[in-house]
Amino acid sequence: MAAEKIFLVGMMGSGKSYWTKKMAKWIKSAGYDLDDLIEMNEEKTISEIFSEDGEEQFRKTEAKILRWFKEKKKYVVATGGGTACFQENMDWMKKEAVVIWLDESVDVLVQRLSKEKAHRPLIAHLSDIELKAFLEQKLVERHPFYKQAHYRLTSDQINESGLKKLIQKHAS
Repeated sequence: MAAEKIFLVGMMGSGKSYWTKKMAKWIKSAGYDLDDLIEMNEEKTISEIFSEDGEEQFRKTEAKILRWFKEKKKYVVATGGGTACFQENMDWMKKEAVVIWLDESVDVLVQRLSKEKAHRPLIAHLSDIELKAFLEQKLVERHPFYKQAHYRLTSDQINESGLKKLIQKHAS
């Protein structure tokens, strides 16, 4: 399996969008943020979709758009934090591409996310203390899905060197 098709999974704030842009350059491909594609397709923000249509409808749309990548030859995709946990998405992603779990520590996630809560519907209303408890709980719920990824990179491995090694390991 060549690392020309890559899905990044992990908690919100783990760096999926940031690393997607960098990795896409390395493999000379397009980088996509699944949430951005959903917003373009639905012509609404993620917050609006959640409040107007509910999470279930959001997850159906997310699964449909995720599967657009079946037709693509090369890509890096930053998935949403919950993408791997719904609609058999993780099984599908593992068949189609290399799946990398960016497993950042909860303390780092809190530090990053406390500044951008307003843009994230699941945490917009939480204090920083509640945010930490929320993230710990979500990680417990999502761990069984995330751990199915082909690779798990922890805080000290989520860097240019660690990610480039994975790409090289799969070079065709």
